[in-house]
Amino acid sequence: MGYLLDTSICVFFLRGKLNLDKMVKQVGLENCYISEITVAELRFGAENSDDPVKSNKAVDVFLRGLTILPIFGSIKRYAIEKVRLRKIGKPINDEFDLLIGVTAVENQLILVTDNVKDFKLLDGIKMENWFERN
Repeated sequence: MGYLLDTSICVFFLRGKLNLDKMVKQVGLENCYISEITVAELRFGAENSDDPVKSNKAVDVFLRGLTILPIFGSIKRYAIEKVRLRKIGKPINDEFDLLIGVTAVENQLILVTDNVKDFKLLDGIKMENWFERN
């Protein structure tokens, strides 16, 4: 089974709050993916940091070896889920979260996130939380 790492998990790792290396070793790097949306969010965070050069280098190192999934193949599912959730009165207001979530579903991956509540209403979503907040 493959795993799509949500942005929050990647940020915890980059901030030294999660031993992601250990988990990736357990499941295999070849089974870990990130969305291009996550890359965009990580780049924004790096540029917005106190030291953009250092932060972008950390993102570069982090991305090595990970497979980055495009969102294009998940756009139809995104539209279907956005409409379905709106009709039941439970919209996901964060467009990036919705795109990441449907990318996991479309690619039959387990979404690794600590934001379980933000994704739990997506049809077909499978999730794991590799980080528990204290």
